[in-house]
Amino acid sequence: MIMARRRFLSFLFLLLAAVAFAGFMALGIWQVKRLAWKEDLIARVEARVHAEAVAIPANWPAVREDSHEYQHVTVSGEYRPEAVSLVAAATEEGQGYWVMAPLQQADGRWVYINQGFVPQAERKAAEAGTFTPEGAVTVTGLLRMSHPGGGVLRDNVPAENRWYSRDVQAMAARQGIAPVAPFFVDAARTREALPVGGLTVIQFRNNHLVYAITWFALALGMVLASVLVLRHR
Repeated sequence: MIMARRRFLSFLFLLLAAVAFAGFMALGIWQVKRLAWKEDLIARVEARVHAEAVAIPANWPAVREDSHEYQHVTVSGEYRPEAVSLVAAATEEGQGYWVMAPLQQADGRWVYINQGFVPQAERKAAEAGTFTPEGAVTVTGLLRMSHPGGGVLRDNVPAENRWYSRDVQAMAARQGIAPVAPFFVDAARTREALPVGGLTVIQFRNNHLVYAITWFALALGMVLASVLVLRHR
């Protein structure tokens, strides 16, 4: 009776170990695939960033994060300085704001430009449009997708013109601007003055190799545990 019970428990353990082994292997293989995907994404983004600047996409609905984010682009038009929005920012320059200024193209459509960073002490000047030039301009930078909602634990408050993320659709709605692109352009640094451009952070977390090794190690642990159970029997 005791032997039969032990055999049953051993069989049950081995069955569970086999299921766990299969699960861990599947997760490890999935992480290997994710690693290949992430490395390909990083390579594609690097190519976009360092490619020659092209005109911003005219077909807005076709713009996607996986195919257009960080594309090196150029756009021409005229700013609307009185419609500037400031977005809370923490950069290598310190705490302050991104200066988000709407730029109207020749066809009447609008694109928001992140002119760059200004420190907290320059908030009033930035809100007054002091750093946003009048007249025709051409801006070169990186295409970024709109960031709706807000920041970590802080929601945007459009009614108070208080922003924690670069939500260009909400900014445009508050200013009565339409139509507006579902993306914005991070302006490159062109001069040693405010706003400070060219601060785009291009960083991708790539821990998939570590995760894959972890899952495969757990699968190996299941095999070793099963061997010990069989030897004990």
